[in-house]
Amino acid sequence: MAVKKTPVKITSRFEQSDYLKWYESMLLMRRFEEKTGQVYVQQKIKGFCHLYIGQEAIVAGTVSATKQGDKHITAYRDHAHPIGLGLHPKYVMAEMYAKRTGCSKGKGGSMHIFSKAYNFIGGHGIVGGQVPLGAGLAFAEQYLNTGNICVCSMGDGAVRQGALHEAFNMAMTWKLPVVFIVENNQYAMGTSVERTSNVRDLWKLGLAYDMPSKPVDGLTVEAVHEAIEDAASRARRGDGPSFLEMKTYRYKGHSMSDAQTYRTKEEVKAYQEQDPIEKVLKTLKSNSWIDDDGIAATEARVKALVQESVEFAEQSPYPEPHELFEDVYAEPGYPYIPHHL
Repeated sequence: MAVKKTPVKITSRFEQSDYLKWYESMLLMRRFEEKTGQVYVQQKIKGFCHLYIGQEAIVAGTVSATKQGDKHITAYRDHAHPIGLGLHPKYVMAEMYAKRTGCSKGKGGSMHIFSKAYNFIGGHGIVGGQVPLGAGLAFAEQYLNTGNICVCSMGDGAVRQGALHEAFNMAMTWKLPVVFIVENNQYAMGTSVERTSNVRDLWKLGLAYDMPSKPVDGLTVEAVHEAIEDAASRARRGDGPSFLEMKTYRYKGHSMSDAQTYRTKEEVKAYQEQDPIEKVLKTLKSNSWIDDDGIAATEARVKALVQESVEFAEQSPYPEPHELFEDVYAEPGYPYIPHHL
């Protein structure tokens, strides 16, 4: 597959504080995922595990461009999203260790991370299953008149699911406050986008519903922030959803069991040369906004957080057998929404 470098115009309105926050946030995601890969190989994490390495700019730019009350939902490559939103990584690591202290009480594992406190509504293992759920979350925000939006993320494989088209149609018809994001890392498991459809520019799928849609350089955090900011403003105004194709790349396999025989080392290296973290660090250095001591301090803070997360997970207890029967049904008392609305 040819590597496409998307030119992007970046405004100068971002400040030192923005870049410092992006740098530390993305670095934490990266180091956390690297450690996750290590402990997975040590068989301390069971089941499926999908790393986010290379795609960090999407979460960082989305978080900086949205508000605290906004809801976020994604697929099973979901470790970085709650961390970017502010959840302490130790609760994510404990969840992957299947410990009671995990953010899903040890019952969800790598693919089903949740955090009600940080409005992260999963982590969903069914391909494309989160897309209609994202529209439903946006409907709830609209119905309750909260002024919040929902950011619904998916992989490029999910856009081939019929549920996406149903959700797009309803979202546009009801002008739901939702921003749909396809994190196009070029491969649905091991199948390239070129082999799955005649429509290779995935953002064009939204045009069939007159939904504002466009491609975004997902390897550049400033571009992500600006695209999300525009789409979120549209949603809050009551003008309905948007569809953004974040063009990105994953440096690791689809999952930890992926031999990656479908792509070349040269292709991976070419994308690594566009590393989103290095781009932010370059901007910080070129503006003299960080020095070697500052970089070392950031690395140390991140390393300590990741180490704390592993120790917390390893020292935490497993759930008791009786907990298998808890959290099966929702507690009563939620707002009643008439079935006809």
